[in-house]
Amino acid sequence: METRTAPAIIGETKMAIEQVPMADIRDMYMAHILMRREFGLAPAVVRAVDEGDVSRADLVADHIELISDLVHSHHAAEDALLWPKLLDRGSEEVADIVHLMEGHHEAIDAAYQEVRREVGLWRATAGVVHRDALADALEKLNVVLVEHTALEEQHILPLAEKYITAAEWQELGTHAMAGVPKKKLPLAFGMAMYEGDPEVIKEVLSFAPLMARLTMPFVGPRVYASYARRLYGTATPPRSAA
Repeated sequence: METRTAPAIIGETKMAIEQVPMADIRDMYMAHILMRREFGLAPAVVRAVDEGDVSRADLVADHIELISDLVHSHHAAEDALLWPKLLDRGSEEVADIVHLMEGHHEAIDAAYQEVRREVGLWRATAGVVHRDALADALEKLNVVLVEHTALEEQHILPLAEKYITAAEWQELGTHAMAGVPKKKLPLAFGMAMYEGDPEVIKEVLSFAPLMARLTMPFVGPRVYASYARRLYGTATPPRSAA
């Protein structure tokens, strides 16, 4: 039996990858814009809730939990499906940035756990102490999130275009969206579509079931506009500044 060296095997793997369509990473920008916008606005929305206004606190708390879970699911998908492939297929220089991203995920997860803890405490009474603690936790989370998404766009997305196939990238998105309750999917898509590139939206929906492809371009924006009116007082909240 012929014995193949490690470099030969790696070379064969890269040749095989080059023969198939590679990742279209534009949808990641859309996801990042959603995160930066919603988390950038969140602290002020929390601080604006009057003490004891449990009804308003409940609405805002639901929103914080939703966007926190979107980030958590997004990062869980990268941890499971993206980092291992990049480490396996890339060079030593890839390892440094991937390990930095993994460290960011750990910091974001710690902030996420603090946000979830504080939002639960605040929801019940709408008290000032937990309201301000939640707003502070959201601000800390947002600082790390903005830094992380910027570095990911600068360093990781070009690597994904080089080393990750289109099918693998689609699997990553499916894994991330699996953590979103089905009844929340129109809202989640509407959030992403608010600042999304129409061509990218069309590409993302091309992988969705037929009914979603036909209805989501109309339903998603309407659902988010109605939601934004209740949450922000306007159907057109400020766009992402980061």
